[in-house]
Amino acid sequence: TVTMCWREWDLCLLGNCRSVKDFEKLNRIGEGTYGIVYRARDMRSDEIVALKKVRMDKEKDGIPISSLREITLLLRLRHPNIVELKEVVVGNHLESLFLVMSYCEQDLASLLENMQAPFSEAQVKCIVLQLLRGLAYLHHNFILHRDLKVSNLLMTDKGCVKIADFGLARVYGIPLKPMTPRVVTLWYRAPELLLGSKTQTTAVDMWAVGCILAELLAHKPLLPGSSEIQQVDLIVQLLGTPNENIWPGFSRLPLVGQYSLRKQPYNNLKNKFTWLSEAGLRLLNLLFMFNPQRRATAKDSLESSYFKEKPLPCEPELMPTFPHHRNKRAAPAAENQLKRSKV
Repeated sequence: TVTMCWREWDLCLLGNCRSVKDFEKLNRIGEGTYGIVYRARDMRSDEIVALKKVRMDKEKDGIPISSLREITLLLRLRHPNIVELKEVVVGNHLESLFLVMSYCEQDLASLLENMQAPFSEAQVKCIVLQLLRGLAYLHHNFILHRDLKVSNLLMTDKGCVKIADFGLARVYGIPLKPMTPRVVTLWYRAPELLLGSKTQTTAVDMWAVGCILAELLAHKPLLPGSSEIQQVDLIVQLLGTPNENIWPGFSRLPLVGQYSLRKQPYNNLKNKFTWLSEAGLRLLNLLFMFNPQRRATAKDSLESSYFKEKPLPCEPELMPTFPHHRNKRAAPAAENQLKRSKV
């Protein structure tokens, strides 16, 4: 693990940090990729915030590079659909670090588990449009999130959706540098990652957007594989078997030989979403392109006719309000949440 020593970090940040003693922890609301998250009250301003304790496992003299990455990325990001890092505070004797972030009352995974009725299509469009706006901003700033899933999408009581948990995010450039393929929670993982590609582009995030859109429409995960082999098989069952014609370079991907791909010539998205409009199916198909270079971008998707046809996206302020599951000591969906985040 690459670490940054406290002395270095102190020079750039800790000298101006407040202490975590300024915050009253109210309850634990979750666990991000690299840290535990609490709902807390800033005792100076009385504001409710999210307090994320940075994991220091096995770190004796430094901060994990993943945490530094999240901090440095969040400090430079400002967008209505991205969670805001307000400040960094320190624990007693500087032995721990906490990120103070804007508090959102809900996360989409908890909502999906606890809702009495599914989101309407107008509400789904409202959520996905906001996700796409946040993602277009990230990609414009050369940032890949690499861990998009419903549990990393937060929502305020005013219907504002915010992308959270940047522990796996990376800055990318041209030319693209090799990256670790084992990122993105399995159910949302793009086929190029499953097949071992070390070149990651914004297309990785866009595949996850397709999975999220489908999950919100169907009110259940679209591709809930329990292993990488099953995940690839579920993708092939749904979209057909990839080949060199539709995905040039597919046969040369490092892990292709490890999978025995069933011969399945059909795209079954239309059978899965029989009630969805042509524009909706077209958007899903563009998000689920096997060839990453042909997959829809966030900017393209924002212009999709799906969002311009009836039912039109509802305004965020008109999104329904829900009981605050994140305020409870133990969320009823905790077990399923864990399953979602660990797969």
